[in-house]
Amino acid sequence: MPRHGAEILADALALNGTGLVYHVPGESFLSVLDAIGQRHPRMQRITCRYENGVALMAEAHGKLTGRPGIALVTRSPGATNAAGGIHTAFQDSSPMILIVGQVKRALMEREAFMSYDFRRVFGPMTKWVGQVDSAARIPEFVQRAFSTAMSGRPGPVVLVVPEDVFEETAEVADARPSVRATAGAPRAADLETVFGLLEAAERPLLVVGGGGWTEAAREDIQRFAAANDVPVVATFRRRDIIDHRHPCYAGEIGIGSNPALLAHIRECDLVILCNDALSDVNTIGAGYMEGFTLFSLPVPRQRVVHATGNFEDLNRVFQVDLGLCVDNDAFAAALAGHAPAGTQGRGAWRGALRATYLAESAPGPCPGAINLPEVMAWLRARLPEDAILTNGVGAYATWSQRYFPHYRLRTQLGPISGSMGYGLPAAIAAKLACPDRPVVALAGDGCFQMSSEEMATAVQYGVAIVVIVINNNMYGTIRIHEENRLGGRVNGTELRNPDFVALARAYGATAERVTRTLEFAAAFERAIAGPGPGLIELAIDPDAIHSRYSLTDLRNRRRR
Repeated sequence: MPRHGAEILADALALNGTGLVYHVPGESFLSVLDAIGQRHPRMQRITCRYENGVALMAEAHGKLTGRPGIALVTRSPGATNAAGGIHTAFQDSSPMILIVGQVKRALMEREAFMSYDFRRVFGPMTKWVGQVDSAARIPEFVQRAFSTAMSGRPGPVVLVVPEDVFEETAEVADARPSVRATAGAPRAADLETVFGLLEAAERPLLVVGGGGWTEAAREDIQRFAAANDVPVVATFRRRDIIDHRHPCYAGEIGIGSNPALLAHIRECDLVILCNDALSDVNTIGAGYMEGFTLFSLPVPRQRVVHATGNFEDLNRVFQVDLGLCVDNDAFAAALAGHAPAGTQGRGAWRGALRATYLAESAPGPCPGAINLPEVMAWLRARLPEDAILTNGVGAYATWSQRYFPHYRLRTQLGPISGSMGYGLPAAIAAKLACPDRPVVALAGDGCFQMSSEEMATAVQYGVAIVVIVINNNMYGTIRIHEENRLGGRVNGTELRNPDFVALARAYGATAERVTRTLEFAAAFERAIAGPGPGLIELAIDPDAIHSRYSLTDLRNRRRR
């Protein structure tokens, strides 16, 4: 039967298992929203307040579920407002599809109202940008979009659809549901090389990261590490890949990493990197943001095996000894199947790195009346193992990074890209995708204000999340840079904030302010017990700027 383009798109999304679409409504795709409502009423249409929130929710959905999150936005500026979320999906390797409603075809190339060439806009920050110029080709483009977003290194895809394509009719068959294309299993000869390097190594290190991990791959990696006495570290904001109670887990590399761990890594003689890139964030070896310094360039002193599903990540910056374009599940299974002849006395090496992690995670000092290590320890004890913790960007995130351990896969959502305002939209998406799991969002005061309007979204849909705003009245990360690079001169990082409790209540959420550690537990219980979102503002001492040092420490270092 003939269908309108909007109906064909709605059917294609449903065919691929889409249960949620995020959007800010626009005239260019109203027919799509209507087609979803008429033909697939169980598909939730979540109306957001800002297109960046739309994109971030779709990105978080993809990161959490492994299936592309779906975002619909209208033409510019709706589409350009979503660019931050697209960039996050690209750097974080999260599958998502952004569908942009474009002007009608007759208006193309005429600088029409709100028109733009989105293939040029999004080309550098996506895996593919496609423009659909015929309703009959929608099934083809949608199946390619899903497959591209999920395959290899996952990432974002943009589909641009002129408004009149949604309105025209066509007789066309649906495609089949899209599946992830895999890179395949490692060759036997390559595995012999990997295991030969491992048996010759005295101080090996396994590094795990990237997106798309499955429970099977996780279990295989943990079995391999235990059997071969190999310490494991996670890349930046991928800490939930390994159970932190595992005797081989040694911590996280990236921004804010433990200096003692970095010192150990420099001593290792073999690195096996699984499913991630040797990017600047994953190779910070000193300071706060000094990437590409953990290993020597262009050839690391250590022997390096790099296994990834994305061929372009191999030998991009560092020249490795063995680069493998392989499926992560297949590579992890092959590692788990290795029967070591011996562990070459690596117990002391593995134990030293584990001891470094345990010392790092022991509660440290925190200036002021609110002790953030105690808050994080209480949260960990209170929440079930499958609870999801989200965060945005800022020095405040170092407190959870250091003191909140993860035990289960897909329990951490944080932006590798450095996208502020991420925590709240990600928490909304996580709760909608996993309604039976508790979801807690952490946000700094500056970070929260970059997406605070999405509290209205959470209230409208009864999304029962808890948002913890860590308020020190400043952009903390940039303040650290001012202390280190400008002699402490402050240039725009001080914030005169709104009353966060009144703001949350105005949206319809429950909210309260906490000024002492002892007040937090009861406030959290009240917040999580509500039928909708709750907000807790933690009024922390500005001196408690980072989990490793205070503002006073920074100033004392400068004076020395």
